[in-house]
Parts: sequence; C-alpha cells; structure tokens
Amino acid sequence: MKLQQISVFIENQSGRLFDVTSLLGKNDINIRALSLADTSDFGILRLIVNNPEKAYTILKENEFTVGRTDVIAVEVPDKPGGLAAILGALSKHSINVEYMYAFVERTGDCAIMIFRFDETDKAVEKLTEEGFNLVLGTKIYGI
Repeated sequence: MKLQQISVFIENQSGRLFDVTSLLGKNDINIRALSLADTSDFGILRLIVNNPEKAYTILKENEFTVGRTDVIAVEVPDKPGGLAAILGALSKHSINVEYMYAFVERTGDCAIMIFRFDETDKAVEKLTEEGFNLVLGTKIYGI
C-alpha cells in the first residue's frame, strides 16, 4: 500500500531543477507526480517515479542530497466534500497530514492524492477500515 517518495534538496537557483529532471530522464526514470516547495535558499522536490530505488541511487551518485519517505496514494471522490471525507476520517483517528499533493491521473470518478502522515501504517489501516481505496504502487509507478 505504501509508495516510496524521493525527496531532493536543491539550491534555489536557475538550472537546478533542470539538472535533476534531466538526469532522471537520461536514465529512463519517469516522473509520475511531483511537488516543489521552496525557501529563499533551497527547495525540496518531492517525486513519485516509476523506479524509486534507481532514482535514489542515481541522484546520490551525482551528489544530490536525497532521501526516501513512505507515502500513500488515496483515491479521492471527485465531488464536493470528497477530500473533506478523507480528512475527517483521519481526524477522527488523530492522524496528522504532514503534506499532500495531487497525482495527475483520474480513476473513474476519483482523483488521486499523495499523502504523507505522521503515522503511515495507522493511516493505511484506518483509511482501509473507513472504506477508502488506496492505490497500489504498481499502478502509480506505471508498472
């Protein structure tokens, strides 16, 4: 149920985002979803890719500061209140959302959101109990 997210710390300067994406592209790594948060000095590029282990290794070998984090992909009903329903279920079980971002593909009548929680295993358990569909890594990675 859990996915591997790659986080890359990059200097906030022209060309650094290109350096990361170009390196991944040259190595046949497909970016499936991403989020970029920045400060005045650096940015954190969070990526879901088709081959997280290979991406991690390549980025490390090319001297990028990189980390791995477990996240969850959840189908969100694409209607008013869809996201609120998921957040309500998490709140009921005292699970904190650290951050989230959207995935670029729809499944039927749902959008897909990527979530990072303070208690990932508990989030998987409780969302499943509440009837929400978690999306398998094989679907997200495009395998």
